[in-house]
Amino acid sequence: MVDVRNPFYSTAYRVQLRLCGNKQGASSSRKNKNVANMSRDTCPELHFAGTRFFVCVIFSLLAATVGSYAAFSQFHSLSDTSSPCNKMDIKNSSECSEKAMHASQLKCTFELLDSNFFNERKVLEIAKGATEFNLPIIRANRKLIASENGGLHNPSVLTFNPDWGTEQEQEASKIFNYPSISDIQKPENEEDIAFMSVLELGALIRTKQITSEELTRIFLKRLKRYNPALEAVVTYTDELAYQQAKEADELLAQGKYLGPLHGIPYGLKDIIAVPQYKTTWGSTTFKNQVLNTEAWVYKRLKSAGAVLVAKLVSGSLAYDDIWFGGRTRNPWNIEEFSTGSSAGPAACTSAGMLPFAIGSETAGSMTYPGARCGVTALRPTFGTVGRTGVMSISESLDKLGPFCRSAADCTIVLDAIQGKDPDDLSSRDFPFADPFSVDITKLTVGYLEDAEMEVVQVLAEKGIKMVPFKLNYTVDSVQGILNFTMDVDMLAHFDEWQRSGKDDVYEAQDQWPVELRRSRIITAVDYMQAQRARGKLIREVKESFTVDAFIGNVTDWEKVCLGNLVGLPVIVVPAGFKNISNPPPSGSRRRTTITTGIYAPPKHDHIALALAIAYQSVTDHHKQRPPIDNLGPNDIIPNPPTVTIPPRILHL
Repeated sequence: MVDVRNPFYSTAYRVQLRLCGNKQGASSSRKNKNVANMSRDTCPELHFAGTRFFVCVIFSLLAATVGSYAAFSQFHSLSDTSSPCNKMDIKNSSECSEKAMHASQLKCTFELLDSNFFNERKVLEIAKGATEFNLPIIRANRKLIASENGGLHNPSVLTFNPDWGTEQEQEASKIFNYPSISDIQKPENEEDIAFMSVLELGALIRTKQITSEELTRIFLKRLKRYNPALEAVVTYTDELAYQQAKEADELLAQGKYLGPLHGIPYGLKDIIAVPQYKTTWGSTTFKNQVLNTEAWVYKRLKSAGAVLVAKLVSGSLAYDDIWFGGRTRNPWNIEEFSTGSSAGPAACTSAGMLPFAIGSETAGSMTYPGARCGVTALRPTFGTVGRTGVMSISESLDKLGPFCRSAADCTIVLDAIQGKDPDDLSSRDFPFADPFSVDITKLTVGYLEDAEMEVVQVLAEKGIKMVPFKLNYTVDSVQGILNFTMDVDMLAHFDEWQRSGKDDVYEAQDQWPVELRRSRIITAVDYMQAQRARGKLIREVKESFTVDAFIGNVTDWEKVCLGNLVGLPVIVVPAGFKNISNPPPSGSRRRTTITTGIYAPPKHDHIALALAIAYQSVTDHHKQRPPIDNLGPNDIIPNPPTVTIPPRILHL
């Protein structure tokens, strides 16, 4: 029999009864014939909200498991296959009532897991097995690998391979054939220099019209000039930047040119580790964290001669645009926020504060800010870029990619950072063809109903066969599959963070804290069922993908979830501008960006890049410069802003 005098059990059980709306007000002297009815009457309707719901769950698990096992240990053979009471218990109505009460509390908890098909005897049996078998294993594993947050060590051996395996492997282009730029002259104005492409800046450095140190000074100056308005920079890496720039200049003086990124300044999203500098993950909890390890992507860029000038804002723990220092704004309209956790890379590239930056995406963290800030951004095929030294949300969803001025620049950066990372089991050497050499006239490209028709028309004029298109699939839980996958994986990487209560100081309480508490009761079985449904989705998308690429909205949440689950590459392409809503009477320089996405099958990033390069070769939307804080004489940003950007809802 349960010892209700135990202070822990007694307190926990009483609180659980109060929170869960338990209806067992009857005394333990209730007649045996009512025990079964009582046990079925204890689970309330699950209309809990917020904290009350989760506290109920926690106390149900604690009190019911401890209490039920204590009761179960008092008996072994049951005369009824469903009743928790045996013949001896029936003679003692108090003991029988107690056991029934414990079984009913477990059944209440099982409803939260959609597993309330077990009878009372079986739930007590489960409690015994969980206490004796499951919990010791769970605690041993947690002690072994979950004492650190962020998923930087001990990755899962289960890896996701996006390969559709429908065609023979072709040999990868080791180095893409970059377009040559001749007769380029250094602009006199630093603003004009700041908005030059990587290819153009590289030509200036190669011809020694400008040094890497000069470029570094220009971009550090711009970062510090505009960051107060945009809140996009976490750490300036001045000392490291000038050291790397000096090395780049010395190599060039010796006749050693490392390629188009030689001496080019750039920034990294602040979930990417760089020795001796803080890697804050955008979070108050980790804002003083220094990880003395070199992320793989940083190593690749360093070997290409690029110069790191800043660590850029990541939304807190890579969720949305809120971080411990504020909230990053959109350079095209600083009344708006940038959205998406790669907020700093998008805003800084858009504002001409950097020629390019590296961001990451698990579910929209590149596509959303890329579209909002009007920059060209490539979310590559899953596994293209190694993630060692990068905070992990989900090992089967996380991707790194570039924010740039143009698709040509994205191609150059991708060429430098792609390839197998020996410490990232999911990374691969994909056989990309050279995007600059693709014969686009041989392609058939679909366009969805929500595609920007200007893009469709321009590509048709370039000789590409454009056809109406629709992705057909029967899986109706795409968004829920994404949520289950992302949230459970994230919780595994931040188990200690939640258990120690650090989520209470998280910057946006309606984001990770709520999602990860909910994820605590997603069972392993249901997680695996979600992965099986994900496999069905991949097979259906593969069968439906009858074109070489397709064009469609890049911020539609269903497509964001689908693209990330399947591993599709997509490039965000600026396609125009429109007036802001409710502009001041005298007008405004602020604009709302118009963008689209070009999607390709996995391992066909070169197709998406080639199409974007073709489109941008005859348009100039990607070359426009945002006003940032130069709004005009009669345009004043209200404080607080009147434009409300609703938080992104992760639909189930």
